Amino acid sequence: MEPFVRVSGIAAPMPGANIDTDVIMPKQFLKGIDRTGLDHGLFHDLRFDGPTERPDFVLNRNGNREARFLIVGPNFGCGSSREHAVWGMMQFGIRALIGTSFAGIFQDNCGRNGLLALSLPADQVAALLDKAGGDGLAMTVDLERCRIEHEDGQIQFDIEPGLRRQLLDGQDAIGLTLGWRKEIADFQKRLHHAQPWLR
Repeated sequence: MEPFVRVSGIAAPMPGANIDTDVIMPKQFLKGIDRTGLDHGLFHDLRFDGPTERPDFVLNRNGNREARFLIVGPNFGCGSSREHAVWGMMQFGIRALIGTSFAGIFQDNCGRNGLLALSLPADQVAALLDKAGGDGLAMTVDLERCRIEHEDGQIQFDIEPGLRRQLLDGQDAIGLTLGWRKEIADFQKRLHHAQPWLR
């Protein structure tokens, strides 16, 4: 995974509540045997009307086409547990989501794939949405210092220490497990010595 240390870019506003994974990644994009093309599927039915872009959709506006962050409404990522929703956002270039709450499985999928999902108090999210308006807000998310920086100041945030370390190091679950390789091998040796019939 790509490490997340300090990322700068535009935060696009998407304040609707209960945006589910079927909206984030429609079912027709789940048919492939690999992850390619999921950036095209991201919010597809909101971004496109047939082959034509919908000019009023937030990510189709010029300032937001290269958005690195989304400021989202409550319960973002609810619905089915499709990991494709996270993969599509990562392929599109989204590195962090900022909202009040996220669906549990979706939030876990974010962390496992290097997408930072930050939960902030409602008043702070509302203030960011207000600053973003329809054109987006330039900001920096600094995971080392646990803060969001923008032109009018900064916001400190909390994050579970293990997840923070994982994102800073760009480690997925397998990488984290391999960090215990020596301890695992030592345990196996002890176990085989104590119970040789298990070999």
